[in-house]
Amino acid sequence: MLLVRAIIRPEKVGIVLSELLAAGFPAVTKMDVFGRGKQKGIVIGDVQYDEIPKEMLLMVINDEDKDDVVKVIMKNARTGENGNYGDGRIFISPVVDAYTISTAKRGL
Repeated sequence: MLLVRAIIRPEKVGIVLSELLAAGFPAVTKMDVFGRGKQKGIVIGDVQYDEIPKEMLLMVINDEDKDDVVKVIMKNARTGENGNYGDGRIFISPVVDAYTISTAKRGL
């Protein structure tokens, strides 16, 4: 099992969630987050914004689904043809175990 953490622009969440669902990946947790990437925030006029609003999508998936999930997120979270700074990041981590609380079932 793998944990996918995708940090994306808020305006891209709807299409990313819709396309994940259409691709057969309905289980997602969404959180509002704030931060800055390599660009160190943005400057508008005389004001430096260090904390840019983003959304973080969390998913636990089977190992063999990684490429499909990443492809869906990348295609739909990117702005413009080649993407832009601030489009976000995807992090993949191993999951040692998972349990469903209501049923005590182990795994996905």
